Amino acid sequence: MSCTDPAILAPRPHPYAEFLGKVAKPGRYIGGEEQQRVKAEAGLVCRFVLAFPDLYEVGMSHLGTRILYNLINNADDLACERAFSPWIDLEAELRTRGLPLVSLETSTPLRDFDVVGVSLQYELCYTNVLLNLDLGGIPLRAADRGERDPIVIAGGPTATHPEPLTPFVDLCLVGEAEEVLPGLLRTIGTMRRAGATRAEILAATAKVPGIYVPSFYFVERDPRSELLVVAGRTPAGIAAGAPERVTRVWVRDLDEYPFPTEFPVPYAEAIFDRAAVEITRGCTEGCRFCQAGIIYRPVRERDPKAIVEAVLKGIDAAGFGETSLTALSTADVSCIDPLIKELVPELKRRKVKLGVASLRAYGLNDSLLDEIKSVGINGLTFAPEAGTQRMRDVINKNVSDEDILDSARRIFERGYDRIKMYFIMGLPTETEADVVGIAETGRRVREVAKQLGLHARMPVVTVSVSQHVPKPHTPFQWAAMEGLQDLYGKVKLLRELAKRYRLELKTHNQQESWLECLFARGDRDMAEVLERAYKAGARFEGWRECFSFERWLQALADAGVDPNRYTRTIPVDARLPWDHIEIGLESGFLAEEYRKALKSRVSPPCGKPFGAKVHATTTEAAEADARRLVCYDCGIACDMSEMRQERLVALRGLGELKDQRHGRERLEAEDAATRASPADLVPVERLRGRLNPSQHADDSAFKAAAESPFCRVRLFFSKSGPMCFMGHLDLLRVIPRMLRRAGIEVAFSRGFTPMPRMSFGPALALGVAAREEVVELDLLLPGAREDMAGLWSDAQRADEAAALQERLAAVAPPGLAIVGLRIVAPGERRIGELIAGADYSVTLAADEAATVAAALPGRMAGPLWIERAPKQSRKRLPAGQVAAGEAIDVRPRIVAAEVDLAAGLLRFRLDLSQEPGEEGQGKGVRPREVVLALCGAPVADHRVCRDRLLARSEGAYVGLRELAPVFNAMGERWRREALGPDAVDAAATAASSEA
Repeated sequence: MSCTDPAILAPRPHPYAEFLGKVAKPGRYIGGEEQQRVKAEAGLVCRFVLAFPDLYEVGMSHLGTRILYNLINNADDLACERAFSPWIDLEAELRTRGLPLVSLETSTPLRDFDVVGVSLQYELCYTNVLLNLDLGGIPLRAADRGERDPIVIAGGPTATHPEPLTPFVDLCLVGEAEEVLPGLLRTIGTMRRAGATRAEILAATAKVPGIYVPSFYFVERDPRSELLVVAGRTPAGIAAGAPERVTRVWVRDLDEYPFPTEFPVPYAEAIFDRAAVEITRGCTEGCRFCQAGIIYRPVRERDPKAIVEAVLKGIDAAGFGETSLTALSTADVSCIDPLIKELVPELKRRKVKLGVASLRAYGLNDSLLDEIKSVGINGLTFAPEAGTQRMRDVINKNVSDEDILDSARRIFERGYDRIKMYFIMGLPTETEADVVGIAETGRRVREVAKQLGLHARMPVVTVSVSQHVPKPHTPFQWAAMEGLQDLYGKVKLLRELAKRYRLELKTHNQQESWLECLFARGDRDMAEVLERAYKAGARFEGWRECFSFERWLQALADAGVDPNRYTRTIPVDARLPWDHIEIGLESGFLAEEYRKALKSRVSPPCGKPFGAKVHATTTEAAEADARRLVCYDCGIACDMSEMRQERLVALRGLGELKDQRHGRERLEAEDAATRASPADLVPVERLRGRLNPSQHADDSAFKAAAESPFCRVRLFFSKSGPMCFMGHLDLLRVIPRMLRRAGIEVAFSRGFTPMPRMSFGPALALGVAAREEVVELDLLLPGAREDMAGLWSDAQRADEAAALQERLAAVAPPGLAIVGLRIVAPGERRIGELIAGADYSVTLAADEAATVAAALPGRMAGPLWIERAPKQSRKRLPAGQVAAGEAIDVRPRIVAAEVDLAAGLLRFRLDLSQEPGEEGQGKGVRPREVVLALCGAPVADHRVCRDRLLARSEGAYVGLRELAPVFNAMGERWRREALGPDAVDAAATAASSEA
């Protein structure tokens, strides 16, 4: 069976359905997203689950998850599913009920997979690794696992220094996974199915490049650093042929692994809810604090034509309203300028915003800033990292004060209203003057805005400051981390200066950074600390509301571990806990860079023409530049001649795309001029009063979409399965994505922040199903001008509506079905004016239905009082006082109720109307309260369904979908002007007779 087989994808009860309505954001846990991949087990040699050690919204934003999900699922004999750490509320529910953590695709417990993968993005996720294993039914320590337990693999950036986590994983993949992981999974899966032991499987994997099996290595304490270091292989490791040092693996040609254009589209809002595309790996700059710049060497860029294709395909397939280009340093990508200029026109056509990550305070030329601004981005972020030039020389940050202020000036001149700058404090050799320089840099940027006369709309200048954490495999790996008391003092100083200079200041928790240092430079002693803290309740250590410094101090004390071993200066000649991981650098390179840092000496950017900050933006300029590309012999073999040639090819390719786009735009303009004869167009003056001007700039991609003629469409849809757990805010993302996938353009709001113009019916509680929900949309349809002028007939509207409904039904996400669509005539009342009631049904067991049926007449005969919990308030109550609830009589709002014993359903109708000045009991009742009152006991929300929304017509309730057009006073006048009084009166008589 294929991964789209209906038998596999058929809805099934979720194991958490009974209590998902009780937890925050249940959409995190249910799966069923658009573009999810589900495979039948037959024919698979390995089932793999990516158990991301953080929340769904974080993991779904991670590009590595997207890459591996597609890489594995594109193989017919492998399957990759997803799981994410549950938040505190769901963990409590799972433990109370004895339920395991399951995958999103098939609700399979983690213990039942062949391989469990954990992505180690940063050190404070380690407790969540243990959480996922524990809730997944897998013994925490690798030594305690049996033959039936899955193999646990760790990968990601911190797998290059994994010692604190090694007792809990079976093996680590050091480096980039694309070339290694599929074969590794086949080896493990095949051996498990053949009955091999865990020891035999680990021995086989130890021979795979980039694989580190911790149990095959022993440790000893180094007298110089007092840290536990890997000292050699165990007898089992020697017998297995494990390497003495594990060498990082990396992909030579990224274009052999195209960036995925299809990936599960998150229902619950992701942190970065966009179609992001990785455009390069590695970095040219060599910042001395940056681990990623070392472990992702050498610089490799994707073909820009492939980038454009990936961005546009990803947007069209998923319907995202925003995309981004990601790299360690976007401004240093060789073709970034022409790439953005080629991409922006296509994004404008789709009304999609473009985010550009990791900008530097140079390379932002005027035309590039204009292009980014035109697709809806109003703020930019870049990272000076240090507040003084001396400090930037220490860290090898190739940015000057002039670069920062010049970029700020050009940004403000173009109407951007926000600048955010990232800084690091606590760097080696830092003085108080360097800390003051951080705030002074923000002040000078704000002064630029003043000099430009922007007093009336002063841009927001945000200074974000984090602490330096010395990381392995960097020149600063030997440096001490600054003490907490000193860091507290520096934060206090920055707050005082930020208040004085009117800057927005954001700081990172100093205690969290201290703990991050302990694990970053940690050894196997820290594993004991980790396990003790986890069992004491440590979870989500990167989340402020969960972090407990005291808990970690207690765990350190109980384990007898001195934290100062990990935060103090380490002798350069000492052995380190990560020395057995070979990154590929020349021996002595990091130490030499460390010495240069202490002397404030800089190293030139790698892979750029000598003396250049930015790359050539045209083929002609690149061909004319004869300067050699800089290489400062870090040990990674780079072919500079090949690099230069690849960049020329990229620029030529973008030139071809530009020529093709210009030709396509010329043909489209000619075609539009041919199809639209001036005689056929309705003058815009005829629509005056209904097309309001917007506040968007003239070059904004959203200006026309905010001011153009539109058709108002009333869309009816049902919600079932996973879609029941999507809240109102989720629908605000789901509906526009569906429209984009269908190629239907939506009108945008006219304010400074463009949003799709939509209006929904009353929101539903999470978990409640619906058979006939409604949303009104303003759509930019062909002929909208004639429609607004009242020239469309009812038959023409019906034909257009049928075609629209067919297009939307083809792209509706799982769990959302299109059940009806009507193009609303100009002047019809909006749904907010029409909705007056709703029909509900509740699924009951046979005995429940009989009990409710017997009690229902008595309950409907008199008041139905329920106790509503008090609203949460930030005001503190006096000691001993408890907030009082509110007694509500729901009976006045219940129009009718009955029990269908044959169907096992309680059906009731609610009055949702709100008369002006209405007072008294029953006002604003909630369906959950009515169900409680009618049933006499709580009923889970997933057993409730809203069958339809109702309007009032001639004193009776009628379904909103069946309601005949109802016009407001202005609409009646427009109709009479367009059709004539006699035609309007005749239509009204016909509609009344039909009713």
